[in-house]
Amino acid sequence: MQREEMEKRVTQPPHIIDASKAIEQYRSELLENVLPFWLEKSQDHQFGGYFTCLDRAGNIFDTDKFVWLQGRQVWMFSMLYNNVEKREEWLNCALQGGEFLKKHGHDGNLNWYFSLTREGKPLTVPYNIFSYTFATMAFGQLSRATGQAEYAEIAKKTFEIILSKRYNPKGEWNKAITGTRSLKSFSLPMILCNLSLEIEHLLEPDFLNRTINECIHEVMEIFLRPELGGIIVENVNEDGSLSDTFDGRLINPGHAIEAMWFIMDLGQRLNRPQLIQKAVETTVKMVEYGWDKQYGGIFYFMDRKGSPPQQLEWDQKLWWVHIETLISLIKGYQLTGSKECLEWFNTLHDYTWNHFKDPEYPEWWGYLNRKGEVLLDLKGGKWKGCFHVPRGLYQVWKTMEKIKETATTK
Repeated sequence: MQREEMEKRVTQPPHIIDASKAIEQYRSELLENVLPFWLEKSQDHQFGGYFTCLDRAGNIFDTDKFVWLQGRQVWMFSMLYNNVEKREEWLNCALQGGEFLKKHGHDGNLNWYFSLTREGKPLTVPYNIFSYTFATMAFGQLSRATGQAEYAEIAKKTFEIILSKRYNPKGEWNKAITGTRSLKSFSLPMILCNLSLEIEHLLEPDFLNRTINECIHEVMEIFLRPELGGIIVENVNEDGSLSDTFDGRLINPGHAIEAMWFIMDLGQRLNRPQLIQKAVETTVKMVEYGWDKQYGGIFYFMDRKGSPPQQLEWDQKLWWVHIETLISLIKGYQLTGSKECLEWFNTLHDYTWNHFKDPEYPEWWGYLNRKGEVLLDLKGGKWKGCFHVPRGLYQVWKTMEKIKETATTK
C-alpha cells in the first residue's frame, strides 16, 4: 500500500465494526477448527505430552518435544477450561501434558530443558528462559483448573527461578564474553508483564505489584525510545543507552506490538488510563513502522537505521506477528475508541485471514515470504505450536464481546 493511500485510509472515518459477525467468526474458528486439530493430531497417548511437528494435514514428521511448546499447550487447554467451558476433553488434554512435563521437563530442580525425545529424555540443556516462563504459565493455569497444590507450587518456584535469572537468563550457557558488550534484552521484561498477571492468584500482592511496576518501567521507559519516534528496540546497553550494533539496531515489530496488549491489560488492572493510552499510541506507531507498503503484512525484523538486518528471514511474514497485532489493535479500540486502531484492525484482519488461514485443512500456516506466499505448509514445528493462533482467536472473540456489550448499553 502506497504512503498516500495509507494516509488517506487513516484519516477517513473507520468502518463500522460488526461485532456479532466477528464474534462468530473468531469463536467458531477456535472451537470448530483449531482446537479440534490439536486435540486430535498432537496428543501422544503412548508417552504423554504433545507432538508439534505436524504437516499441513496434521501428520507427524518429527517426534522431538520442545518444552516451551509443551507448556504452551498445557496452558492453552487449561485456560480454556477455566474461562470458556468445563470440557472434560480439554482438561484431560492439559493434565496429560502437565504430567509429562512434571516428570520429564526439568532436571529435578525445576531447571527446564529446551527439548526432549518423544519418550521424555532430555536433548538440550536448560538454557532457554522461555521453557521456564511457559512452564510457569502452564502450571499456574493447571492449578486453577484442578485445585492441586502441587501444580501451584511448581508455578511459584519456577517463577522465583525466572526472577533470579533476570540479569543473565542463559546462565552458564550464555555465549557472550562478559564485560565486552553486555546488552539487556526486551524479551524477558516483556513476557513478565503477561506472566505476572497469569499467576496473580499465586503471588503476594506487594510482591506482584513490585514486579509489575519494574516490568512496566523497563518496557515503557527503557526499551521504548522517544528519541527514535516512539518505537521499541530489542536490545539496549546495560546502562539503558542505545547500541549501534546488529543487536542494538534490531527492531522486531511483532514483539513490540504483542507487548502492548500486555501493557494494556496491566493498565486496566492498575487503573492507569494514561498507561493504556501510551500503549495504544505505541501499537499504532509500531504497526505503521513495520508495515510493508509494497506487499502488505508486517516485517519480521528491521534495522532502526535502515541498514541490512543480520537475520536472513527479515522480510518473512509470520503468523504470530499478525495475530498478536490483531489482539493489540482490537483491545486498543475497545479501551480507547482509537479510530487508527480500528482501521488498522480491519487491514490486518483481511491480510491475516486471507494469507494465513488454510482453506482446505484445519489450523493456519505460519511462514510466508514477503509477497505473502506460503513458504512452509507445516502447521507446527520447533517454534509453532498450539498457542498464538488459538490464543489470538480467543482474545479477539472476547474483546469483540466487550465491544458489543458496550454498544448495546449505550
